Amino acid sequence: MKGSHFAFLSRRQRRSGGLAGLLYPLLGACLWAAVIGYKPVVIVHGLFDSSGDFILLQQFINESHPGTNVTVINLFDRSSSLQPMWKQVEGFKEAIYPIMQNAEDGVHFICYSQGGLVCRGILSTLSDHNVQSFISLSSPQAGQYGDTDYLRYLFPQFMKSNLFHLCYTAVGQRISICNYWNDPHHRDIYVNSSDYLALLNSERRNPNSTEWKNNFLKIKKLVLIGGPDDGVITPWQSSQFGFYDDNETVVEIQHQDLYLRDVFGLKTLAARGDLIICSVPGVEHVFWHKNETVFHLCMEKWLV
Repeated sequence: MKGSHFAFLSRRQRRSGGLAGLLYPLLGACLWAAVIGYKPVVIVHGLFDSSGDFILLQQFINESHPGTNVTVINLFDRSSSLQPMWKQVEGFKEAIYPIMQNAEDGVHFICYSQGGLVCRGILSTLSDHNVQSFISLSSPQAGQYGDTDYLRYLFPQFMKSNLFHLCYTAVGQRISICNYWNDPHHRDIYVNSSDYLALLNSERRNPNSTEWKNNFLKIKKLVLIGGPDDGVITPWQSSQFGFYDDNETVVEIQHQDLYLRDVFGLKTLAARGDLIICSVPGVEHVFWHKNETVFHLCMEKWLV
């Protein structure tokens, strides 16, 4: 009888020990997260995406930084992402602001594709934001100019060479992609017609340019992620503020006028050591937020 009782206790102890072996590391991770205090992460999606497309990225964040509060903003999904950029900026701003207010130590932004330009609009116009790291994930920060599948799907009757006829009109400026369409062969029309990117870049007269620059420079890190095999962002260097000249030769960020004149703070960020450029080959556009290597190489360390 004693022997069977002892055996029962041993089995129960083994089960208990196995359960403890599973629970203790998890509990330790949660306590570590509480001590470290990982800042909340806000994710803003891109053209034709929705919040459900970022499950893997959320998983990467929570595996590397357990307990992190990750929010993918569920706004302007799918075809609604074609709405004007300033409308999206205001909508996302309204959704994100309460998250900022509840985060005493600030938040991090991961903004993918078109979402990276939405986030720039938020950071430029919101004077009391508390964004620490702004991670721009394959976003056309210097604009878009290319015959891509997206272009053929949206505007089947146009090519890159003649899309300016639509984009640089009042009607065209109601479509998000036209708000950052940057035709290097029609710079004057772009500057005078672009209601979004030309204003953010202060290429068009903007009475708020100094205020917007000061707001943008409140970020602690700007991380620009892109790569030569993207296939959508054109040129791919636009994800790092490079762009075409009028011969369609790419001029890198450090030689761009908006950098040299420090129009909205890029040169200041670089001088502070807060401008990080991360280039990864072999990644197609739709896989940036699903690629674990990209996460560990370009994002993980900036999310503490």
